[in-house]
Amino acid sequence: MTSERNCIDDFTHNFMRNICMGLSCMNKNRLAWSNTLSALLLGCALFSFGASAQTTPAPREAKPMANNPTVEARLVDISQELRCMVCQNESLASSHAELAEDLRREVRDLIVQGKTDSEIKTFLVDRYGDFVLYRPEVKPLTWVLWFGPFFLLLLAAFAMAAYLRQRKKQVAQLELSDAQRERAEQLLKGKP
Repeated sequence: MTSERNCIDDFTHNFMRNICMGLSCMNKNRLAWSNTLSALLLGCALFSFGASAQTTPAPREAKPMANNPTVEARLVDISQELRCMVCQNESLASSHAELAEDLRREVRDLIVQGKTDSEIKTFLVDRYGDFVLYRPEVKPLTWVLWFGPFFLLLLAAFAMAAYLRQRKKQVAQLELSDAQRERAEQLLKGKP
C-alpha cells in the first residue's frame, strides 16, 4: 500500500511540475501549450479513473453461515418474505445491509431453536411492526395498506367525472351563424 501511495504522490508531483513548466513558457511556444493541455487532460482522466477505482467497494454477497443446508434453505425461504428495514424495497434475503445480516442471524438462531415459520414472523412483527412483512396480514390495522390505493383510485375517478361534468356545463355549445361559417370556409381555403 505504501509503494502504491508513493507512486501516486510521485505522479502527482511530476504532473503538477509539468503543468507549471508548461504554463510558464506557454506564451513562447505553441508546443508547450499543447503539451500542457495534453498533460492536463491525461491527468484528469487518470485521476478520475483512480478515484473511481479506489472508492468502488468490492461487491459483497450474503454468504451462508449455517453448517446445516436445511437450516439455510429454510432461512432463505423465510427471509424472502421479509423486508429489509434499511433498504425497504429489498427482501431480507437479497439485502447486504448490516441490519439485514443481523436479522438473518437472528432468524437463523430462531430456526435452530426449533421455532416455526409463523412464530419467527410473529417475533419479527412484534419487534419491527407489520412493515417487516412483504405481504402483511389483512387486519384492521393494515386496511389502509391493502385497500388505500383502490380507494384513492376510485376517489380520483369520481373527482375527474365531476370535473368533466362541471366543465361541460360551463362550456356552452357555440353554433356558428351562416356568415361565420362562410368566413371560416374562406379562411380555410386561403382566401382572405
